[in-house]
Amino acid sequence: MAGKEFTVDLNEPLVFQVGHLGEAYQEWVHTPIVTDESPRFFKSDFMEILTRTVWWVVPLIWVPVAMWFISISYTMGHTLPQVVIMSVAGSFIWTFLEYCFHRFLFHIETKSYWANTFHYLIHGCHHKHPMDGLRLVIPPAEAAILAIMFWNLYGILFTVSTRPALFGGGLIGYVIYDMIHYYVHHGQPTKQSIKKLKKYHLNHHFRIQNKGFGITTTLWDRVFGTLPKTKADKKSG
Repeated sequence: MAGKEFTVDLNEPLVFQVGHLGEAYQEWVHTPIVTDESPRFFKSDFMEILTRTVWWVVPLIWVPVAMWFISISYTMGHTLPQVVIMSVAGSFIWTFLEYCFHRFLFHIETKSYWANTFHYLIHGCHHKHPMDGLRLVIPPAEAAILAIMFWNLYGILFTVSTRPALFGGGLIGYVIYDMIHYYVHHGQPTKQSIKKLKKYHLNHHFRIQNKGFGITTTLWDRVFGTLPKTKADKKSG
């Protein structure tokens, strides 16, 4: 896989190579290689382990954490119905954050060495090797950093007693996001709604990569005009 002045060696650790592609990086990273496993990222075994996560680790870690946060709002005086409503609201807020992250950060256009390297680590690797099951869900260390950032942000936006339930609901939303994302890549859905989600997301990977930024829902693509047209829509239009 070659750029104008640099060739990426897929037999060597990738992360510190991709930055050298410069402006050619965008075309390279959005030309997928469909294999079950991507090449090695780092020479260090320790760093390499941190990049690989089996899907079931996400609910195992984050569902108990989410429930603990939600329970805090209950112990601070909110009724059970109020806590449920706040948790659902937190999950809904997550769908918007999911869209914004995917559209404005994960698909930022880069060309400098460190920007390319950063982009490859956070999302480019997924577009280059979309079927790598061990690099599909967010690694716990990365998720923890993001969780701390959002916990602090929620401290500014919400009251002391509502903050935990909204945050916990957001964590539940995140777990649903990662599970759906894994399933639409590796599952064989029989339910029509999930089939549509799978088609919608794989369309983002293999046809129109600058649209279709939702994972759990197409809502925000519809709101902001980034819902890609299907082949049927194009024929009828």
